[in-house]
Amino acid sequence: MLYLLAQWLEFEGLLNLVRYQTFRAGATLLTALFIGLLIGPRFINMLRVRQGKGQPIRSDGPQTHQAKVGTPTMGGLMILTALTVSMLLWMNPMNPFVWACLAVTVGFGIIGFLDDFDKVTKRSHKGLSSKLRLLLEFVVAGIATWIIVDSTGTNLYVPFLQDRYIPLGPFYFVFAALIIVGFGNAVNLTDGLDGLATMPVVIAAGAFMLFAYLVGRVDYSEYLGIPHVPGAGELAIMCAGIMGAGLAFLWFNAPPAAVFMGDTGSLALGGALGVIAVAIKHELVLLIVGGLFVAETASVIIQVFWFKRTGKRIFRMAPIHHHFEQLGWKESTVVVRFWIIAIVLAVLGLATLKLR
Repeated sequence: MLYLLAQWLEFEGLLNLVRYQTFRAGATLLTALFIGLLIGPRFINMLRVRQGKGQPIRSDGPQTHQAKVGTPTMGGLMILTALTVSMLLWMNPMNPFVWACLAVTVGFGIIGFLDDFDKVTKRSHKGLSSKLRLLLEFVVAGIATWIIVDSTGTNLYVPFLQDRYIPLGPFYFVFAALIIVGFGNAVNLTDGLDGLATMPVVIAAGAFMLFAYLVGRVDYSEYLGIPHVPGAGELAIMCAGIMGAGLAFLWFNAPPAAVFMGDTGSLALGGALGVIAVAIKHELVLLIVGGLFVAETASVIIQVFWFKRTGKRIFRMAPIHHHFEQLGWKESTVVVRFWIIAIVLAVLGLATLKLR
């Protein structure tokens, strides 16, 4: 909105700042942060009144979690509101990448909302059937992939190797959709402790904000030997919005949480990271930067696979953050240590820019 206004006024005076993606990224972060902090208290009160008993807590989970009974969920609506409004305010609406990525974020948020609504109304932690949820997610991811691939092609670039890629052809559509859906659900699995998923998402978004900006610049991409995607720099603004909205939510989600993001937020944020990685051709780097989410998902897969084959469990409880709780770690200890791991992984991901 402001970009079109500044463009109409030919970027005169202070409006010339709007021309720069770096300025709009900073403005988007601050706008999303401000909106999130502003609407947070009323939003939480509204959710508490409407939901009554709040999010159902699993009886077979760690017993310390029973103290969280009554905490409202669907806090992801706060994140989506802050992110969407700030994006519409500062983004370039002529950029197709932004619309495709925003569509996945909002689309996954709606799917997560339906799941949360089902849980709250039925007082069950099951929600929508997994088949229906995955079907809806793949439809949204498939449409976004089709829009993105029209501009980026179907090559899969390999990190640490300069100008090396795997031509996947039509198989790329399946791969990209799996990345988007997989990361949506990976963040969803990680969101089991107060603040555990929120900060790693903010950290990953910060790393991909830099990736998006560099990929969108032909001079920097040539110098670093990374794929150049014209127009992808606009996604740095979306990453900044995710950071701002995430930090605002963390203000209320910090232990003890006043609200949970629920599937509404976790699916949306995970899907956002996945689709941004696809758009800027850094799908494999996402597996490094988002390695914490990958590990959480792997722990569930390994636990289920091994239990079905042997009847025994490798972890005391999955996802793996519950395993450490069962070992006697305090919730805050698990959260902070996982944040540290997320920072280290983000640094390793950024190292791929030069190690080529």
